[in-house]
Amino acid sequence: MANLADLFDSRAARSLDAQASALAGEAGWGLMAQAGQAAWQCLLQHWPQARQVGVVVGSGNNGGDGYVLARHALQAGLQVQVVALPGSPSSTPLAQRAATDFKSAGGAVADFNGELAQVDVWVDALFGLGFARAPSGAAQALIEALNAQRAPVLALDVPSGVDADRGCVPGAAVRATLTLQFIVAHRGLYTGDALEYTGCRQLAPLTLPEEAWQGVVAAAECWMQSRLPDLLPPRRANSHKGDSGHVLCVGGNHGSGGAIAMAAEAALRAGAGLLSIGTRQDHVGPLLARLPEAMTHALEDGAALPALLAKAKVVAIGPGLGQDEWARALYARVLQSGLPLVIDADALNLLAQDAHAMTDAILTPHPGEAARLLETTTAAIQADRYGSAQALAERYHAVVVLKGAGSIVAAPNRTPRLIAAGNPGMAVGGMGDLLTGIIASLRAQGLPAFD
Repeated sequence: MANLADLFDSRAARSLDAQASALAGEAGWGLMAQAGQAAWQCLLQHWPQARQVGVVVGSGNNGGDGYVLARHALQAGLQVQVVALPGSPSSTPLAQRAATDFKSAGGAVADFNGELAQVDVWVDALFGLGFARAPSGAAQALIEALNAQRAPVLALDVPSGVDADRGCVPGAAVRATLTLQFIVAHRGLYTGDALEYTGCRQLAPLTLPEEAWQGVVAAAECWMQSRLPDLLPPRRANSHKGDSGHVLCVGGNHGSGGAIAMAAEAALRAGAGLLSIGTRQDHVGPLLARLPEAMTHALEDGAALPALLAKAKVVAIGPGLGQDEWARALYARVLQSGLPLVIDADALNLLAQDAHAMTDAILTPHPGEAARLLETTTAAIQADRYGSAQALAERYHAVVVLKGAGSIVAAPNRTPRLIAAGNPGMAVGGMGDLLTGIIASLRAQGLPAFD
């Protein structure tokens, strides 16, 4: 069985569905019946007062799930409107059976005519897994009509128009109030543009034969705040500052002293035992006033940096660094140190100008920096955040944190991790500097780079 923290791609989900259907017999009808029943129970759970239900159905098995839900709603005494795409009858045996059962129970199916009636809840059962293109024609018009009406929307498995593998939205897509995923959680629904469309996410695992999981592996791990106690045990009662590592933060060029100050303060607050800062002379006084526990040093060139590097356990470089000669001199010295590194901001831009494999480094790019590191566009990064994070990890032989809504942590030969935390209020300058300091601090305290 899959851990609920596991995320899967559509290939694994289809393989699982096929294996379960073959083992269960009836060509998979039992799974569709389960899915439709689970969807009906979900609707009752969230909208118990609903008396009028609308269901938009496509021609495939996702539409079949919608027909099963519609039949349950009809048999429960609700008024049910099923709307289909014109000229798109059910195209699979399972969907045909579900549609026939619905009609036999007294239900009727109307073709979409450009408008949707007012109901208490609409159900999106247009497109399922594997739909990874922009809808057009009647499908686009139906999705736009669904988004224009005011009732809540329950999406079955995937909001129609959302790429369940990559998390991108190539065209019109249903903006769901709630998305009920079947059997497994889909990795694309937890990152990027998909987050604008899924609403709340819920999983209906259904009942599958244990053998159906043979050979099916997760494409990502979903990590939440609840996982932190496993990584961050309490400190020993008999601890001293040397046990918690020494972080060196390098950056803060003219006009950017705040960036290195935030990174340094974050490292301290995240538990670094000792912290040094290498920055411009102008920032030494303000940093001493703000962070008296930090050891702040003026660096007007790279000459004094080796003495600081000799004491450090981890180096965080990049916040406020700039890309002038001063920055390049410090960057070169840090790379030569052989110490574990956390590389952010302008240090990433310098790396992009001279791309090479790193040793024991964590890169923390936002999508724009990732685009420069992979010599592509920000849009291309966002169109496939999982693929982009993995490509960065393999190109630079490093751990990569691709920041954004649904941050992704990748490393060579590792299953990526999706960080299901944060909120839109974090979209503000300086948040990345804080992250750099926190990561450096935890690295200095002994966590492996990927953790």
